[in-house]
Amino acid sequence: MILGLEQSLQTFSENEVFFCPEESYFYSHCLEKFVLSTCLESELVVEFGCGDGTPVIHSLLRNSFLSEIHGYELNPAAASLARTRIDQHKLGQKYFIYNESFFEADRPNAQYLIANPPYLPAIDDDIQMPLLRGGNDGSGITKQLLTLGYPTALMMISSYSNPVETVNHALKHHYYVADFLISPLQFGYYSREPKVKQTIRQLKKARRAFYSENIYFLAGVLFRKQHRTSGDLSAELLKIMTAI
Repeated sequence: MILGLEQSLQTFSENEVFFCPEESYFYSHCLEKFVLSTCLESELVVEFGCGDGTPVIHSLLRNSFLSEIHGYELNPAAASLARTRIDQHKLGQKYFIYNESFFEADRPNAQYLIANPPYLPAIDDDIQMPLLRGGNDGSGITKQLLTLGYPTALMMISSYSNPVETVNHALKHHYYVADFLISPLQFGYYSREPKVKQTIRQLKKARRAFYSENIYFLAGVLFRKQHRTSGDLSAELLKIMTAI
């Protein structure tokens, strides 16, 4: 954990700022492997839903990234915490936070879109943290992001949030799966909420969610629109994601 993060989070409740160490670390690892190691100085990155900034800050402290990341976050508490920690780590020339809607903002022209989008499935927003809801099946915001046409998109995709339809949606919008990493995660505070868990059970019966008693899979998926230099890995990704 980044120095000072644990103390900062103690001032917020679980219903104010989302934080999951395992998920954050995995997202950070995917950022380093798929984006920060390949992004050129002239290429900008935009982030949907930066939260408290932990994954990007962690990654920037570990890499000699020379470009800029522009993050958008609707939650004012999370955006404020992210800005504070960016200042603490002197990353203000690389990571910029905007407390506004990503879809309504005047975003810079970027080559990379990164996101760990909300993926909790629920029939409405009446859950503990509504900003974590990804629609009725959890995939709605992810699919919306994949209609924006960024040349490269790094998306975190959950195995219990209709991954098959999500990947097929990306293919229909002329993306292909260039690479991916997968991590098993345990159900946490938000995904165990009764309304959410019941929706996940219903999705599993309909073969739109895949998980075991104890774990689900979270995939960091690199989608590209450029000419394919290697084969599309979507079939391999879905074979693993639907194996539980």
